[in-house]
Amino acid sequence: MSELKPIAIQLYTVREALAQDWKGTLEKIAEKGYVGVETAGFGYAGSVDVAKAEFDRLGLQVVGAHSPLPLGENQSEIIETAKAAGSSNLICAGTGRELFGTEDDIRERAKIFNEANAVCKANGFSFGLHNHWWEYALINGRIAYDILLETLDDDIFFEIDTYWVASSGQDPVTEINKLGNKVSLLHIKDGSTNQSDDMLAVGQGVMDFHKIIPAGTHAEWLIVELDRCGTDMMTAVSESYDYLIGHGLARGNA
Repeated sequence: MSELKPIAIQLYTVREALAQDWKGTLEKIAEKGYVGVETAGFGYAGSVDVAKAEFDRLGLQVVGAHSPLPLGENQSEIIETAKAAGSSNLICAGTGRELFGTEDDIRERAKIFNEANAVCKANGFSFGLHNHWWEYALINGRIAYDILLETLDDDIFFEIDTYWVASSGQDPVTEINKLGNKVSLLHIKDGSTNQSDDMLAVGQGVMDFHKIIPAGTHAEWLIVELDRCGTDMMTAVSESYDYLIGHGLARGNA
């Protein structure tokens, strides 16, 4: 690859460790060499401001914030929290499977995402979508995300979870290439791709990241995320870093 992408971790991965010792967990992540973090709430620290101060102390960049949609009565709070987190990327972590059941459902979600995008742009954020497997399921013979794109604003970016794409039966490389410069972030996880199985450290499953990562030419970051793990999570976080760095697939600080 011509230029290695920096490596971050989605903090949802280490939520249990954060609940036990959040400062110590962040210190281990920084010491390992992770360049950045992606947030998914700040309950472990008590507030976004306290968490951000620790990120800054450790030199961890905030890649993006997984967040509720900035709509409705909590809009101001959501926007202010995202601003305090210090990232320009506000990301919808996912939409319930039942909201992607029909073509009409998908088009309705696109309208809501467009509303959220307008609010984000008005407040200086880029708005993005993170997928699970059902956004790549077939609806009347068509991939759900392809239907979404017909109504979705062109400037909404995608954070492609490559593992969930594969678990849906689609090819991550094909999907990344299809979306092109709309893919700003890549989620990296490994395992069997069976939707009910626990995940494994990157490099210990069936995902071919030697093909997947080079396809993401427009992606700015690689973000390790293990929703659940068949081994010790902190060990898997360390092993994932070692694999990506050791195989020349990512750039770290160590």
